[in-house]
Amino acid sequence: MQGPLPSADVPVLALGGGVTLTAVLRLLREAGIPAYAVCPSKDFARRSRWYRALSGDWEHFSPSQLPDLLAAVPLKRAVLIPCSDDWATAVAALPEKMAERFPACTSSLATVTAMADKWRFAELLDRQGVPHPRTQLITSHVDFDVLPQEEFRGAVLKPISSFEFVFKYGIKGHLVESREQALQIMSGLEFPILLQEFISGPPDAGYFLEGFVDQQGQICALMGRRRLRMYPMGLGNSSFTLSIPLEEIAAADSLRDLLRAVRYRGIFNAEFKRDARDGQFKLLEVNARAWWYVGFAGRCGVNMCRMAYQDALGMPVEPVTTYETGRRCFFLANELRGWKEGRRNGGMSLWPLIRSWYRADEALFRWEDPAPALVHLAQQMWPGLARSQRDRRPLESSSEKPLSNSGTR
Repeated sequence: MQGPLPSADVPVLALGGGVTLTAVLRLLREAGIPAYAVCPSKDFARRSRWYRALSGDWEHFSPSQLPDLLAAVPLKRAVLIPCSDDWATAVAALPEKMAERFPACTSSLATVTAMADKWRFAELLDRQGVPHPRTQLITSHVDFDVLPQEEFRGAVLKPISSFEFVFKYGIKGHLVESREQALQIMSGLEFPILLQEFISGPPDAGYFLEGFVDQQGQICALMGRRRLRMYPMGLGNSSFTLSIPLEEIAAADSLRDLLRAVRYRGIFNAEFKRDARDGQFKLLEVNARAWWYVGFAGRCGVNMCRMAYQDALGMPVEPVTTYETGRRCFFLANELRGWKEGRRNGGMSLWPLIRSWYRADEALFRWEDPAPALVHLAQQMWPGLARSQRDRRPLESSSEKPLSNSGTR
């Protein structure tokens, strides 16, 4: 386990909200790194005992206003850690002079954009020869007309920008089986949109490679994770997950090659799905930032926020070559939703579900910092408490995540 840094005089300014921001603040606390955060006033991350707001009114700033925000913050210097796609893009786009005062461990703007823009990402994977779902850009109804009918069977309509799509439509995407169904759905959506092959399979066909790359291009940490349950089914997020040995994911070499090709730097979370038809691990997306389960990675022995801080300040980053495998983590709110949905279709009863959580970590709850989880659970039980959350821009693509074939995280 990585311990606290001997000295950490420069604070972090974390940008975002929700589960990811809460986890980032805890990881920084464990590393002995002072931190401030900018997030909306009603976000449950503000209930963390480690949350410190800057003096002044900052929660209404959007990522597009980041230069204005930084020009006004009462800090001589700070390391930036973004917790969502839009904040990550804003950080990567900072002018050089401002980035000297507010350094960040980030890739170039072109690389960050290529990871967030799903069409650019698909084109990148084509160029690099990385296995991934077949993806086509649809710019008008004419494109639908020229595609053969078989392209629509077992496909998904997904956005180019997941963050904007979720904000505008409140959904992640649509599974389709025919051209007619796709055209009907498009009557309520906007072009351009992507038509992507949907890789079917159970939740545990989802795998993740997560880690950190320093400014020299060295992968200082790499760990494996497998999804065991998810919600919603089909297009959803991990609700129960397991740390596994890297040897169980036959895609590590192709990911290393991809990261090297784009000169990647920083924290990353890469999602794969094992295609039962050919046994290949197909890459669905790479999140160029911290994500929901970054705190779980810390519990397994890999504090990536500590690494990002050190690298941003030009400090050497000691590689972490081992981590705890066989450790499990669940997200209570989604587990309960998934159980309720499954019961309608003859799924497991409540007691086996609860028993599966024994000795597992909960993604949001910590005994030493319980308030964020309790507030979040209350918001899920009484939606009126979270109304202000729904009325603002989402803080985390899919709040954890934009659409991918099988969901994310």
